[in-house]
Amino acid sequence: MLLNMKDLLTVARAHDFAVPAFNISSSMLLKGAIEAAEAAEAPVIVAIHPDELAFVGTAFVKMALAEAAEASVPVVIHLDHGSSMQQIMTAIRAGFTSVMIDASELPLAQNIAACREVTKLAHIVNVSVEGELGTIGELDEEAEAGADEVIFVNPDEVKLFVDATHVDTLAVAIGTSHGLYPKDMKPEIRLDLLRDIRATVDTPLVLHGGSGNPDAEIAQAVALGINKINISADMKSAFYRKCREVLADPILREPSSIYPACIDAMKAVCRQKFDLFSTTGKAALY
Repeated sequence: MLLNMKDLLTVARAHDFAVPAFNISSSMLLKGAIEAAEAAEAPVIVAIHPDELAFVGTAFVKMALAEAAEASVPVVIHLDHGSSMQQIMTAIRAGFTSVMIDASELPLAQNIAACREVTKLAHIVNVSVEGELGTIGELDEEAEAGADEVIFVNPDEVKLFVDATHVDTLAVAIGTSHGLYPKDMKPEIRLDLLRDIRATVDTPLVLHGGSGNPDAEIAQAVALGINKINISADMKSAFYRKCREVLADPILREPSSIYPACIDAMKAVCRQKFDLFSTTGKAALY
């Protein structure tokens, strides 16, 4: 069941759960995310970053759209961290049902202008739009690009931003970073800041950099109003750890021999996220 983000997260907002957005850049990861969602009877977001889209090509998007349309659960195909109008238009033409325009490193007025330009175009064709306030950190070279330093969102700017841009969902910087946290670094989400933000707007809120944070902290964030959580490093690390184990057998060469165990390892992470975000079983609400 293919949906846009607005329709997906309106239900999540009304019923106090979050939907995981898994960053997908191969047919194996796509298979794992959809199968895990169907097994959990949960809605899911297939997120593709512009760097991932450059790697897999728009033909991959056609396959993802076909998988989403045939799935027994709600699925959104979302452009993650689009940074230019060219990237946004490429995604819309390719069939994405949701796009993110990330102008968060610009001054507030320019961020608003960029997001408003995208919403004017995207909403005409029923494509949802995600914006961002504040900046997300970056922890390692394999992570999505982020800022050298997290800049926390200013709660006083949130309502102004939402009202001016008409974004359907808003990513808020409250202390997370892209990638996996080093062992000597303790991640901490500013839950007090999230409470302040939620008090100002009813728009579905997004948490980027959801890999590696303590489960209890993530569950609290969901309870306080986060409705979408981006997951990439946790899921991919599980997939490729298993892949390295499997490839220790020098005889294996067929994808059908190599990847099933890797997909299963990834699906175990996905299932844990569905449970943690209270997404399990929520497909029945759509």
